[in-house]
Order: sequence, then C-alpha cells, then structure tokens
Amino acid sequence: MLDKFRLDGQVAVVTGGGKGIGRGIALALAACGAHVAVAARRQDDIDAVKQEIEAHGVKGLAVATDVLDFPAIDRLAEATEAALGPLSIWVNNAGGNLDRETHSLSETTEENWDTLVDLNLKTLWWGCKTAASRLQNGGRIINISSTAALGPSPGFGPYGASRAAVMQMTKTWAVELAPRAITVNCIAPGVVLTEMLLETMHMDEAGVTEAMGATIPAGRLGHPDDIAAAAVFFASPAAEWTTGQTLAVSGGP
Repeated sequence: MLDKFRLDGQVAVVTGGGKGIGRGIALALAACGAHVAVAARRQDDIDAVKQEIEAHGVKGLAVATDVLDFPAIDRLAEATEAALGPLSIWVNNAGGNLDRETHSLSETTEENWDTLVDLNLKTLWWGCKTAASRLQNGGRIINISSTAALGPSPGFGPYGASRAAVMQMTKTWAVELAPRAITVNCIAPGVVLTEMLLETMHMDEAGVTEAMGATIPAGRLGHPDDIAAAAVFFASPAAEWTTGQTLAVSGGP
C-alpha cells in the first residue's frame, strides 16, 4: 500500500510554489519521488524552493511566472517538459487576495472583482486547459480552492465566489478527461498559517492564532504540510479511482 503513494519519476508543476501552501506541496511531491517545477512571480523565492526540492534527490526547476499573463502558463509547461520530461501532475495553486484588504460586495469595484475572478478562477481554467493538452494519459490535475467557497465570505465576496466556481469546474474537467484516465480533484484549505494570511488579517502569528484558532474544531490553524498531504494522495496511484472531488482540509466540518 505504501508504494501506491510513491511518485518516483513523475513530473509535476506547482503554480504559486514560492511560499506557503504551494511550497509545501512542491516539497511533499519531491519527497515522494517526483521531479518538480515551481512557478511564482518572485524568482528568489522559487530558486530557494528549487534547492529544497533537489535536496530530496530529484530534479527541480524554477520558472518565474505571473499566472495572470495567461500565455505564460503555456510557456511554463513548455519549459518544464524541456527540462524535466513529459508532464504527469499539474497543481493549480496560485491565487489569493492581491491587495491584502477586505471589501464588502457593495464596496467591491468592477476592477477588483475582475482581478480576483481572473486570479482565482480563470487562471485555474487556463492551467487545466494547458495541462489537459500535455498530460500523459493517467495524469493528475489538482486545483486548490478554499473553504471560503462553502459558505458566506463577508469581506471576501469575489474570492469566495470564484473559489466556489473552481469546485464546479473541477467536476466538469473530471468528466471530460475521464476517458484518458486523467483525474481532476480539488482541495479546499481552511485557515492555514501563511504569510498571505498574516498580511490579509494585518496581524502577527500570535494574533491570528488567538483570533481564529479557537474557532476550529481541531483546535489549531492549518499548516502547509496538512494541505500537501492531501495533494500527495490526489497525485498518487492510490487516487486513480477518485476524481471530480473536493476535499476540505480544514480541521473540522
């Protein structure tokens, strides 16, 4: 059974892989034997992650990529194939809240709405489209959404709406790619302790832990490794009969 979680020789792409959840996923895939390309806007961040990937004895690649420049996603795939080989795993992780502020829906500008929907939905559609055209049969696509999609999201309306759409889109991709044995699944993280969370909440780690930790049934905030473990499952042979699903990794229902 443990062999079903190995990823030896697989080639993975992780967007938003410079920090936080993306970094955690990239390192977990590498620890299980995959060669991993990480993409993010800051070259210094992904260069550091590349070194950590290679410390696992696999090949790494760092490709500076702004996923809002949609053709750059295609160039990322091309660079990965040229350096690491045919693609077998694609993780659409990049996303978030660009201005690190909260806005009610009535105060949300059209520009802000469009930017957040592009970042948190359209880039994932483009990533899936790119992956679908290049993945080997039997490949894996993993979309990262959020538990903000599962209920009201005051202050984060466009984010929550776009993340909910990711879950529906995942189901459609799963059905369309099933004839090629490509699985498409989604992870919905809860409150995970990352730099983005601290910047958005305008708090330090202690403040966020005090304010939000007690509301989580499991009694603590999440960590990137919690999400990475779910990603390893979806990427692995163990999940070959699991597709179109969203797994909430949130410390409680």
